[in-house]
Amino acid sequence: MEGLLKLSTLVIVCMLVSAPMASEAAISCGAVASNLGQCINYLTRGGFIPRGCCSGVRRLNGMARTTRDRQQACRCIQGAARALGSRLNARRAAHLPGACRVRIAYPISARTNCNKVR
Repeated sequence: MEGLLKLSTLVIVCMLVSAPMASEAAISCGAVASNLGQCINYLTRGGFIPRGCCSGVRRLNGMARTTRDRQQACRCIQGAARALGSRLNARRAAHLPGACRVRIAYPISARTNCNKVR
C-alpha cells in the first residue's frame, strides 16, 4: 500500500509539473511516472532491479526521440526526484540506465541542465 501511495504521489506531482509544458512536448510526466513506477522501490530501498523497471526504462528511452522529448523527460525525472526527496538514492538513480543496459545522452542527476540535453 505504501508503494501505491508513493506512485500516486509521484504521478500527481509529475502531472502538476508537466501541465504548463504539455503542449510543448510529446512525452508527459505521467508517461514518465508510469514507465518508471516499478523502479521506485529499487531507487529508494535498494535490492534487485525489477524486470518491469528496466522494461520501463527501455520504453521511455524509445519514446524520447526528439530533443524536446528528451528535455521534457529530463524535467519530469528531476521533478519526480524532488518529490521523492531524501528517500531517493541518487547513486542508484544515476546508474539505473546502465544497469538496465540502456544508453542515454545525459546523466541522471539533480544537477543536469535539462535545457542543454540534446
